[in-house]
Amino acid sequence: QLQFVESGGGLVQPGGSLRLSCAAPPSTLDRYVIGWFRQAPGKEHEGVSCISSSDDNTYYADSVKGRFTISRDLAKNTVYLQMNSLKPEDTAVYYCAADVGDGDMCIMTRPSWLPRDYWGQGTQVTVSS
Repeated sequence: QLQFVESGGGLVQPGGSLRLSCAAPPSTLDRYVIGWFRQAPGKEHEGVSCISSSDDNTYYADSVKGRFTISRDLAKNTVYLQMNSLKPEDTAVYYCAADVGDGDMCIMTRPSWLPRDYWGQGTQVTVSS
């Protein structure tokens, strides 16, 4: 059962920070690329960040580069997304998922990402004054 559970979202003022958590199934983080997606109202989902199982390869969307940091804790089966200097355009529901394809590349457009049915409920991030 490859089900992920997101938490840590909330309401924050512009310039503030949040840390999102993704509770992953056992033995997932050391086998698969894990990524964060987000979907804002009226928009399609977009890839935000991902991290390889080896920690050697990470990806950040240009819109969040320098502000967001992805990390993982294998013992806790958890992936984190530290979000600093938040902007109103970061407002969205944030999801995490695994790329179950072969290899250890962090590519958020690959067809091997799990279907959205496995992404969980997501966690709402709202950036507003």
